[in-house]
Amino acid sequence: MRCRLCDSERLTSVLDLGATPPCESFLAPEQLDIAEATYPLHLRLCEECLLLQIPALITPEDTFTEYAYFSSYSRSWVDHARTFVETAVDRLSLDGDSFVVEVASNDGYLLGHVVERGIRCLGIEPSVNVGAAAVAAGVPTETAFLDEETAARVRAEHGPANLVVANNVYAHIPDLRGFTRSLRGLLADDGWLSIEVHHALNLVELGQFDTIYHEHFQYYTVHSAQRALAVAGLTVVDVELLDTHGGSIRLWARPDAVAVPTARVTEVLDLERAAGLHEPAGYLSLAPRTEGVRQELLRFLLDCKAAGKRVVGYGAPGKGNTLLNYCGIRPDLLEYTVDRNPYKHGRFTPGTRIPIHEPERIDLDRPDVVVVLPWNLEIELTEQLRHIGDWGGELVFPLPVLHRAALETKVNQ
Repeated sequence: MRCRLCDSERLTSVLDLGATPPCESFLAPEQLDIAEATYPLHLRLCEECLLLQIPALITPEDTFTEYAYFSSYSRSWVDHARTFVETAVDRLSLDGDSFVVEVASNDGYLLGHVVERGIRCLGIEPSVNVGAAAVAAGVPTETAFLDEETAARVRAEHGPANLVVANNVYAHIPDLRGFTRSLRGLLADDGWLSIEVHHALNLVELGQFDTIYHEHFQYYTVHSAQRALAVAGLTVVDVELLDTHGGSIRLWARPDAVAVPTARVTEVLDLERAAGLHEPAGYLSLAPRTEGVRQELLRFLLDCKAAGKRVVGYGAPGKGNTLLNYCGIRPDLLEYTVDRNPYKHGRFTPGTRIPIHEPERIDLDRPDVVVVLPWNLEIELTEQLRHIGDWGGELVFPLPVLHRAALETKVNQ
């Protein structure tokens, strides 16, 4: 394996999670007696450019042609997108003469707010099903994987973009250099690029190993993102620290000729340096932290089983499947999980084969414990599920450390 950014062969092992199925390959009932394909999930660090990465053992076409994730099912994520659009419009003085492109635009959850403001926009979304949902919602969307040819065609047909948005996609591309050049190809020479991606600082410091799965090919610090964007003549000019996905960074980049970095770039780089992430040795704490999380969660579930408690899950996100497979959690410890996405109802989690039901199933069964797999949505889901305290149920979040949510029951109100 060579580093996909700098071609170095100096890759060191950071965390080996074994072999698991792709995290979005949910099983239909008729597939339960068929063998599943599994692939190694082994995180490595390039000692030259410090890019965290896994081998590209599946392709984006394997995952995203027909996708199970719809962004609009998360209320907090829609609100996050609305706030971003409001801020970007003011910051960049976008108006009816501007052009905004979002790459991996999903079901139009973000560009819908751009449309509402009368700003010309286009989504580039590879998944046929979620792209169709965006079009139905009135968001102009092209079904395509972004590459340099697509970028050149879009620019020729629509003109250069004043703003290109690439939220939670920069980790999903095995051809990192080609994709980065494609982003530059969409962008006006005085334009802005906004990228949101999980911050590797939180991955390492907080043991957020469930953010590692086969469709995430690389994991960024600001330091490594700077090096990646430089491939296409782009400079990081600002950085925002976000709460999303357990701690993300929003990178603002511009073409080198107009780039003037703010002090916040240096501030976040200093945080990373203080955490040891500008040296290879700083990444080696992730493996023991990950093992500690597994042991704590398994002890909790085994204690629940011994006490005769009924334990179910909430959510069936991709990150949850990394957690379930690495910990070896199956229906004997987690009876079922629920999810708001109708596509997943009646299916089973890959590898662990835990049934997935509609959310109303929890209210019918009144289990003793609900383990939340999308733990990064703790504030939103604690509010939604607060009522399980009415029957004495517990709401448990497995990361960053296992803890119970404080639920006020009707008796105490």
